[in-house]
Amino acid sequence: MNTARVGRLKLGGNGAPLFVIAGPCVIESEPLVMKTAAELQRICAELELPFIFKSSFDKANRTAGDSFRGPGLKRGLAILAKVKRALGVPILTDVHETAQCRPAAEVCDVLQIPAFLCRQTDLIEAAARTGRCVNVKKGQFLAPGDIRHAIEKVTRAGGKSILITERGSSFGYGNLVTDMRAIPIMRAFGWPVVFDATHSVQMPGQGRVTGGDRRMAPVLARAAVAAGCDGVFIETHPDPDRAKSDAANQIPLAEMAGLLATLRAIHRVTVR
Repeated sequence: MNTARVGRLKLGGNGAPLFVIAGPCVIESEPLVMKTAAELQRICAELELPFIFKSSFDKANRTAGDSFRGPGLKRGLAILAKVKRALGVPILTDVHETAQCRPAAEVCDVLQIPAFLCRQTDLIEAAARTGRCVNVKKGQFLAPGDIRHAIEKVTRAGGKSILITERGSSFGYGNLVTDMRAIPIMRAFGWPVVFDATHSVQMPGQGRVTGGDRRMAPVLARAAVAAGCDGVFIETHPDPDRAKSDAANQIPLAEMAGLLATLRAIHRVTVR
């Protein structure tokens, strides 16, 4: 098993601790981002879990054209840079276009390829060429074994640090299911596998916003850790019902300490 290097962190590999990628779906304001990041850092430090802070400067794949997308590249990266300076934590953010990769890499330690874009060769290669870790989210439409093609695109472009993320599969209209067999299948390609608990409970196509059922996110996260994932991806917000993106799926920040403690305990039993 290869380890993925993210700043000073070495993620994955036999016997490695469960790592955590977490934060609000989109940057809504600097105070909210700073508050959430500081609390997550505290929780993960107490639990001795490697932590990467996640938030998006732009949500380019919203259901409706007038939905809130975030502060944009320049302002968003400035806020993420403040988080990094203040807390010293690695940062992950989405990139949607090749032109975003280089400026995002100047601030962020992990460039994430959104699920809908996991077959976009130019984007994957541009992210890999920055030298940053690349997290490819498996598309809802993609068989687990087919993630190997995305991995090959990263390595062919010179990428040496890769994460791959399972986030559920389309199940008819307006629903996703998670096949836990995907985790060992994807892990067999030799890179750490992340389970995205909150996007896996989405219910797409519920009017002008994507619906979901956040109650199921901890259930799926527990199952995924038992199935052997190396890390978990969880979007969280101090008041999810008022979140400007993925309100139906994000975990309340107040519940994160208990959830992560449970996931750590499961991982310690199942770790190889």
